[in-house]
Amino acid sequence: LRAPAIELDWSTAEVLSDFTFPWEDRAPEYTEFRALWTEERLHFRFDCIDAQLVLGAGETAKERVLGSGRVELFFAAGKNLRPYYCLEMEPRGEVLAYRANYYREMDWDWHCEGLVLQAAMEGERFSVEGSIPLHTLRQMNALREGSREMFVGVYRAVFSTREDGTIHSGWMPWVNPQTERPDFHVPASFGVFELVG
Repeated sequence: LRAPAIELDWSTAEVLSDFTFPWEDRAPEYTEFRALWTEERLHFRFDCIDAQLVLGAGETAKERVLGSGRVELFFAAGKNLRPYYCLEMEPRGEVLAYRANYYREMDWDWHCEGLVLQAAMEGERFSVEGSIPLHTLRQMNALREGSREMFVGVYRAVFSTREDGTIHSGWMPWVNPQTERPDFHVPASFGVFELVG
């Protein structure tokens, strides 16, 4: 994984900031998501504030990512989520990439070809910025030839430490899936991205 080689003007990107806690009665944590595209790549950026950032431990990236407050991007070949592709990214720059079929049939051996990622933490703020080649998105069928639309899920996991030392997991989707329990792995949590310009 390496840093993007080009300078992007993020001020031209549409900002997604309407993340919520659908399964809790509390105000959302500050979260902004932006995406831009060039002829070769889809670029994305999360900017977040987390006063109680939890960073996971463990011997594997999977353990560290799943134990951390993080941001997530899912890409689907279609609304049936067969298959869909997941990137879970934490503020130190580690990523858990996997492919899945609905419902929660995970292939942990999948890797996102050409993904580049960089992350930064400063005080209570963190950012995660990266890009994916458009040809990878086409191989995934997330971006179909001749189409400019994609099914995408955009999420944030907000973890905090309770007084007794246990971890509380809070879940913030961009699109509220209206499920009874927290669940990002359902078609209703996806929205549509359109490549414009």
